[in-house]
Amino acid sequence: MIATDLKTGRIYQENGQPLQVIKYEHIKVSRGSANVKVRVRNLITGQVLDKGYIATAKVEDADVQTKTTQYLYNDGSYIFMDPTTFEQFSISEDVLGKAADFLIEGEKAIVQYFDGRPISVDLPASLVFEIQYTEPGYKGNTVTNVQKEATLTNGTVVKVPIFIKIGDKIKVDTRSGEYISKA
Repeated sequence: MIATDLKTGRIYQENGQPLQVIKYEHIKVSRGSANVKVRVRNLITGQVLDKGYIATAKVEDADVQTKTTQYLYNDGSYIFMDPTTFEQFSISEDVLGKAADFLIEGEKAIVQYFDGRPISVDLPASLVFEIQYTEPGYKGNTVTNVQKEATLTNGTVVKVPIFIKIGDKIKVDTRSGEYISKA
């Protein structure tokens, strides 16, 4: 494939590393050849880089597979299962990143593989959790956007509005870790 095929979201490889295009820009100069500037994220290290290519330059397509899996449990490493073959495998916390804070046993997750090893885990955009512990809200404290800390049943701490009580179910954005609404 050539550099002009690198659109936002496309995954390609360079020096054996999978890169995902975050931002794409095609620049045409009056007398010179066209150039492509991209901002990419290395899917293994998470590093964000700016790269430039001549429009006709060849880039190598990355062989990235995506599988839907099911999270089972944590015993020092996170154990997942392929629901079609029932094969179990582990994924380290550095691959999971922030997703490790929002894993729920039995919940589905999408795992991306590069060269047969997992490189990223995507959870649903929002999940429902129960509040295990939070301080009670104080009467008269009705200023808008007052928030307090709450511990979810999986041990993760998030900021919630003052009216949330122990036992309430809330919807949490798994990408940012922010409270969305009561469930």
